[in-house]
Amino acid sequence: MTALRQRKGSKGKDPGLDAQSLRCDLVAEVPVKPASAGTSWCSVLCVVTGATVGVSLGLLCCIYVATLHENDLWFSNIKEVEREISFRTECGLYYSYYKQMLRAPSIQEGLYELINDNTTESKRTINILQRMNIYQEVLLSILYRILPIQDYLEPVYFYIYTVFALQAVYVLALFLTSWMLSDSWLAGALTGVWYILNRIDTTRVEFTISLRENWSLPFFALQVTAITCYLRPQLGPTHQRVVLWLVFVCTFCFCLTWQFNQFILLVQALLIFTLDALDFLTAEQVTSLYLVQVVSLLCVWLLQFCNSMILGSLVLSFIVAVLFIKHFQTGLKTGGIVVRVAKLALHAFLVLTLTFIINYSAKKILQLRSDEHIFKFIKAKFGLGATRDFDASLYLCEEAFGLLPLDTFERLANTLLVYPYLCTLSVLLIVLALAALFNLREAGEGRAPGDNDESTFSMRPDVAYNLLHTVFFGLLALSTMRMKYLWTGHMCAFAAFGVCGKEVWALCLRVIHCNTKAKLRLVRYSVPIVVLAFLYYKFWPKLMEEISELREFYDPDTVELMTWISSKTPKRAVFAGSMQLLAGIKLCTGRVLTNHPHYEDQALRERTRQVYQVYACQSAEEVHRLLRSVGTDYVVLEDSICYERRHSRGCRLRDLLDLANGHIMDGPGENDPDLVPASHPRFCQAIKTGEPPYSTFFTRVFQNKTFYVYKLKKTKKKSKADSGV
Repeated sequence: MTALRQRKGSKGKDPGLDAQSLRCDLVAEVPVKPASAGTSWCSVLCVVTGATVGVSLGLLCCIYVATLHENDLWFSNIKEVEREISFRTECGLYYSYYKQMLRAPSIQEGLYELINDNTTESKRTINILQRMNIYQEVLLSILYRILPIQDYLEPVYFYIYTVFALQAVYVLALFLTSWMLSDSWLAGALTGVWYILNRIDTTRVEFTISLRENWSLPFFALQVTAITCYLRPQLGPTHQRVVLWLVFVCTFCFCLTWQFNQFILLVQALLIFTLDALDFLTAEQVTSLYLVQVVSLLCVWLLQFCNSMILGSLVLSFIVAVLFIKHFQTGLKTGGIVVRVAKLALHAFLVLTLTFIINYSAKKILQLRSDEHIFKFIKAKFGLGATRDFDASLYLCEEAFGLLPLDTFERLANTLLVYPYLCTLSVLLIVLALAALFNLREAGEGRAPGDNDESTFSMRPDVAYNLLHTVFFGLLALSTMRMKYLWTGHMCAFAAFGVCGKEVWALCLRVIHCNTKAKLRLVRYSVPIVVLAFLYYKFWPKLMEEISELREFYDPDTVELMTWISSKTPKRAVFAGSMQLLAGIKLCTGRVLTNHPHYEDQALRERTRQVYQVYACQSAEEVHRLLRSVGTDYVVLEDSICYERRHSRGCRLRDLLDLANGHIMDGPGENDPDLVPASHPRFCQAIKTGEPPYSTFFTRVFQNKTFYVYKLKKTKKKSKADSGV
């Protein structure tokens, strides 16, 4: 593989640092082989060895996270209810639909129940397939029904093993990306090892199995691999079409499995826009990649029963704006460098303006408000205005949506990942800037993007794409910690490319005037082997120690609550409480919920604010009225929320509710001057007294150290109206 990309040096030239010499290893080379020359046994052996190493590392990662999951929970030995409780927060909600499909009398009836669901949100019938991205649960439930595995594999194991197997796909995709960039499978091996050693920062699959990102990120990594292959200069037209279909399939699977697909694709579209503006991609490549994104989103839109959130996404508006402006703004890539820069500035302004016009119009026409909480969060996060909005504050106060902590870089440096990454990033950003200047300067001379004229400085388009990919998603990760999982995996591949690729080493060797093929080859192969040996020596004992640690699931209070609900309440009883707890109640007991953690619906967000008034300073009558308006029979209160100490003052749930209600917050500290003292005590604390008026509306029916369950009484005024419930 390496020989295919090696460039023959010119004789008699001094290996200095002029633009001509810098360019040599940054331009793809397409060696001309004799017609009679076949694939050598050495090349075949290299490919087979690399493929074997890649698959082995993927399986190793899969087994590693599965072992950690088993050892942390003793999953094979705990009761079924404990297994289900281990699916925390929204993970439990998603897994409940897999369980629901398996319990249905037939596949058809299971699908009908999902399309006409009246248990996820009380007093409403919603289409789960339209609202949520759960086609993966549907597919797995169908496969479990039809495959001959039911006698020896429990449904829960079929589910979790599938998710863990996707980690093998993830590692293999990163392996292939770094292999293609560097022409050395050693880069892929280094990528896989770094991904596993930095597990804390590359994945959280072992304890958040059902999260949508654990389903979608492997497909996103495959899509990046396919795009890298598509942009390789030596790829023929036929191969390009085949790879483009692969890009489409991966993009489609990514979009189908995660509700935040539109925001990730928007970053990718901006990346493609930048590469196009700087002449790193051809017009055909740019249009093809844009259309792949559009068609993928529209296919998901159809499968999700015309979900309006997709049509109102920024990425669709952006792509439409780009293609429209490009069609009418002729001569964009002509003229000198000053003219080109002016045209690009105007082009970017027109595209952004038209994007917001199209998006605003689409949301007005569709009456779309499902994603407005995300934009409120972004506005508040970047200091574009203080907000007391409850939904935006929920995100702002979560650590996962804060800035990336500095200790992340300490952990990444401990495995030697940061150092080659930053070196490669710095060098290639300089090269990219110089290449962009040459592209803009020579645009008026008729040179097409990708032309490798010897008088110019250039960079391979696949390298340029991956460089900007790690920059764009790195900035996203720095701004929002939860998004780091989009960056750190690719970071491993990019750093390994720097260690094993020709680009950085060739420049370093030229600096010390000893750039020869033999020395370049020696450095490219010896350095990664030394790094791998060091990582094995330092971390293998720690890995063995980690997987030998045995723990056990222990949550007796939640188990007691779920057991009581299953045995002591009607099957159609409606429960209110925190979003996280209610997801577990649906999974473990099948009871009807008032609200849940899938927050991408305006009406649900409003309902959640109403239910959460049980933790605010409200009267018993007002809380009873709000809960009855959504059909509540039982409300579950949690001391961990009522007396929360995990967050600082101003970020506790009760503080967010007080601010939204215009009340002064609890405890010492400053308050805004327009806030007023609440006229009622905090409901979750006052109800424990059992005195009127609380006893008039609520009866305590269950209690343990963590949870308090109250049954709502039907008032005389509403008794007739509610008698049929």
